[in-house]
Amino acid sequence: MKKEFAVIGLGRFGGSIVKTLAEEGLGVLAIDADEDRVNEFARIASHAVVGDTTDENVLRNIGIRNFDHVIVAIGENIQASILTTLMLKELGVGNVTVKAQNDYHEKVLRKIGADFVVHPERDMGRRIAHNIVSNNILDYLELSDEHSIVEIVASQKMNGNSIIDLDIRAHYGLNIVAIKRGNEINVSPQASDLIHKGDILIVIGADSDINRFEKKIVE
Repeated sequence: MKKEFAVIGLGRFGGSIVKTLAEEGLGVLAIDADEDRVNEFARIASHAVVGDTTDENVLRNIGIRNFDHVIVAIGENIQASILTTLMLKELGVGNVTVKAQNDYHEKVLRKIGADFVVHPERDMGRRIAHNIVSNNILDYLELSDEHSIVEIVASQKMNGNSIIDLDIRAHYGLNIVAIKRGNEINVSPQASDLIHKGDILIVIGADSDINRFEKKIVE
């Protein structure tokens, strides 16, 4: 059985989620209070509905509790976001992901039961900032406030050394979880595997350790 998704709020963020899920061949219900937006996604989503999701009857009539995962992508209306999230959890939706506008909004969302909270603008801003300030970091994904997973281009300093030679885990507290070389990817590399200049290392660890590692050995 394919999972069924519902996306509430069809702005730039919610709309991109609908399009991506639809491209993956997944069932997705698109919901918004704006009829023009709903019409825009009528041919993209499996179903598209005009509705005010702060109204519990609307959610019940949609059959929202039958969806495996609901994404609340409501834009600037924080009150609507909170009320919708609260009712989704009260109606028994198992997985609810909500877009937060700020840290206070996130705290409220977590208190009322949101399963996942995302900050797309903040997180994208951080990713762009990391890419701008570093010539070696290709991509950056925040796992928590203090831990991340990054793609780092191996420098000349690392060329020809094995993972155990560099001893990154002991010196920096980081784990290399994969090495990409051209079109090939080495998942869970061995300690004896050699690193070549230009390899892309997928590294996980604390932000402070990643920064220290980059400054000492990557440049």
